[in-house]
Amino acid sequence: MPTVNTREDALALDQRDPLAKFRDAFVYPEGLIYFDGNSLGMLPKATPERVRQVVEDEWGQGLIRSWVAADWIGAPERLGAKVARLIGADSDEVIVTDTLSLNIFKALAACVQINNTRSILLSETGNFPTDVYMMEGLATLSERHITPKLVAPEDIEAHLTEDVCALLLTQTHYKFGSVRDMKALTEKAHAKGILVIWDLAHSAGAVPVNVHDVKADFALGCGYKYLNGGPGAPSFLYVARRHQNESRPVLPGWLGHAAPFAFSDQYEPASGMRRYVCSSPSLLHMAALEVGLDLLLEADDQERRAKSQALTSLFLELVQTRCGEFGFEPACPLDRDARGSQVSFRHEEGYAIVQALIARGVIGDFRDPNIMRFGFAPLYNTFTEVWDAVDILHDIMTTRSWDKPEFKHRGKVT
Repeated sequence: MPTVNTREDALALDQRDPLAKFRDAFVYPEGLIYFDGNSLGMLPKATPERVRQVVEDEWGQGLIRSWVAADWIGAPERLGAKVARLIGADSDEVIVTDTLSLNIFKALAACVQINNTRSILLSETGNFPTDVYMMEGLATLSERHITPKLVAPEDIEAHLTEDVCALLLTQTHYKFGSVRDMKALTEKAHAKGILVIWDLAHSAGAVPVNVHDVKADFALGCGYKYLNGGPGAPSFLYVARRHQNESRPVLPGWLGHAAPFAFSDQYEPASGMRRYVCSSPSLLHMAALEVGLDLLLEADDQERRAKSQALTSLFLELVQTRCGEFGFEPACPLDRDARGSQVSFRHEEGYAIVQALIARGVIGDFRDPNIMRFGFAPLYNTFTEVWDAVDILHDIMTTRSWDKPEFKHRGKVT
């Protein structure tokens, strides 16, 4: 990346950006710098009209006929095929359905059935809490003794033993933005007969993923971060074809039945990915997510990654060179290839500083105990924004404007 010494240098990068045209496809509030796409993506401009069509036309006029006429019934597979293109899967290996929490539970339960002589569900300390909570929940319901086991991230490989049923890890860590080597870890787990579940919540749409290349068994992620599906957007679930019919769903929903309109008293799972549908699709959320997916699929995968790396690298560099005196310690990898589309810093006053930035129109977020997070979405973030955000951060630190009571009060959402 060319050296950026001035705001004009950053503007020149924006003018040469092959993805610049996509920014206008999003609702971007004036005066805002939004570096929180790793938590909630921005609203595509086409989404309100698409949701209006579903509400007024498909629901309002089509009513029950829209299950067929508007292909409501096919939405989980249709959107799944689009997600599959983003994560290197075949179109019949991904389904969009339910929430990320439920899909984690489904994947864990499938692994327990497939590897039915093993008892340990392995993950790392500091993983996203829901992943771990679902392990604990499954253990309380299992007919045999299932033990969730958390070890330090650096000790994972040492605990890949023959009694481990499944390994559940995130590719891009939600707090630190570090990216795991999916292929190497999956190979080592498979050598011990361990099934591997990859959480792609902070990767899909920002970090290139190829689940076939890494030979993943299961993968999942949410639709509201880099996929820009909006708050509450449904999750996606990938199951390698070799495993799709090896287990019986423990959350057997009506639409996952082999013949749902036979209305049988006994559950018979559908073949393939349809068996993993638990609930009826939330069509308004599905419609919003499909708009976000279509936008992402217009952009070149490698261009998205290259810009993501350039944005995060520039932000790291500018904070260190222009704000280095204020004690910001990088909590994310400095190696661009080991970092997702996110920059994290440790600072003892991180919460107050983030609140002061938000008050000045720079949106990031905070994670306990001292992590300031900034997520970069290559479709709409710019290099000039990076320059301006660091300008504002420098002013906040120089003037100590963060040191106000209102910035230290903890809200319900951080």
